[in-house]
Amino acid sequence: MAVGVFDSGLGGLTVHQAIAARLPDLPLIYLGDNAHAPYGVRTADDIFDLTCAGVERLWQDGCDLVILACNTASAAALRRMQETWLPPGKRVLGVFVPMIEALTERQWGDNSSPRPVAVNQVALFATPATVASRAFQRELAFRAVGVDVEAQPCGGVVDAIEMGDEILAEALVTSHVEALLRRMPQPEAAILGCTHYPLVEGAFQRALGPHVRVYSQAGLVADSLADYLQRRPEYQGGGTPSKFLTTGDPVRVSGKATQFLRRSIRFEAA
Repeated sequence: MAVGVFDSGLGGLTVHQAIAARLPDLPLIYLGDNAHAPYGVRTADDIFDLTCAGVERLWQDGCDLVILACNTASAAALRRMQETWLPPGKRVLGVFVPMIEALTERQWGDNSSPRPVAVNQVALFATPATVASRAFQRELAFRAVGVDVEAQPCGGVVDAIEMGDEILAEALVTSHVEALLRRMPQPEAAILGCTHYPLVEGAFQRALGPHVRVYSQAGLVADSLADYLQRRPEYQGGGTPSKFLTTGDPVRVSGKATQFLRRSIRFEAA
């Protein structure tokens, strides 16, 4: 048994890398659905079907616990999966929870009334599908009051990252940040609501300025998973070798992954 990490493409590698650093003895199986990336421009039903297919593929390798290292899948599919689709004994966790825990400084299981928090002006950068779902705002509203969230759909950024065009990706980031700042001139915090975005986090920080705290998900997800496995040790697994799978061309995807993370990564066909 291993823990599965699923993403629409390469962005989830930022989460995988953080989990591997935090829990070096944990076997991980990564699946990138590169053949169907990006998810951010697809319909909710399409995202649900593709995400379920990816999770089922990871079940085949013994991953009873799967992390959706994809904000679009977490926003558009996770709640429906948990309510209507998951069989007993299987767990699928998303990436919103750790981010909102950090922003509101309260644990997910804290069901007390919403209360004021330290940060009141929040910029959210995400894919069009994630923004359209309003999942982040919905979950945040359960826990905090007085927080103004301005969301910017960042069309084209994931495509540029998947193509390996860093210059285009950074130019698009600058354009999207400028568009948001026209609507919210002084955000106190910025949420990178896509696991691809840490690959261009420097571009977001430069465009926003040093006074804006940028929240990136990878480290928060890794810490949250470590806490979850401490409470649910039956999902820790062991004995299964780690590997990387893709629905796309393994050679091409391996090359792009190696370029992004600046270390050799070898993908196999899913």
